[in-house]
Amino acid sequence: MTSGKPRKLTKGLFPAALPPGTIVDYLPGKTIFSQGDKCSAVHYIRQGVVKLVLVSKRGRSGVLGFLGRGDFFGEACIGGHANYGTSAIAVVASSVLVIDRKKMIQIIEEEPHVCTQFINYLLSRNHRIEQDLIDHLFNSSEKRLARVLLLLMEYERGNENLSIIQRVNQDTLAEMVGTTRPRVNFFMNKFRKLGYIHYTHNGGLEVYKSLSKVLQ
Repeated sequence: MTSGKPRKLTKGLFPAALPPGTIVDYLPGKTIFSQGDKCSAVHYIRQGVVKLVLVSKRGRSGVLGFLGRGDFFGEACIGGHANYGTSAIAVVASSVLVIDRKKMIQIIEEEPHVCTQFINYLLSRNHRIEQDLIDHLFNSSEKRLARVLLLLMEYERGNENLSIIQRVNQDTLAEMVGTTRPRVNFFMNKFRKLGYIHYTHNGGLEVYKSLSKVLQ
């Protein structure tokens, strides 16, 4: 896979309801757009994981969230924003559908069912972001790690490529959870002993639904 290599999306491919756009493949660590760039397109994640990063006026940076398969980002442009308010960076190899702002606005105005689905999606994502904030404010790093692993398991369903979880190392997990790598390693070993996760012979990682017990 090459970074930033575009190819055209033809009608009939997933997601069928969205207007034609351009699929761009990004290698891990590659910037999709930077904070302050001209806001000209809506982005849709077909495969992979993307993180949104905000840099303050004082130069301090923070990760606002992680998005996966089926998520939109950069949609503020359809609300009149001239520039992206965050940077978007591929965490793992990712395939992103880039939809021109005018085309997205047109289909929302002309197709009521698309408009309804898009609004429902935004409401659902905002709720998830609120849950993420509550998670970081009130839950332990152990519960946050369990939640991240379960979320990654959901993201990789239907993924055409290698397991997303296998490509997210403990440093990245620590960043996603908001803790240190040693703490992640400690809890991963604990989850393994409890049978909630399993390391395969080839160095892969399997996450089981039973991990949800940690959240109870």
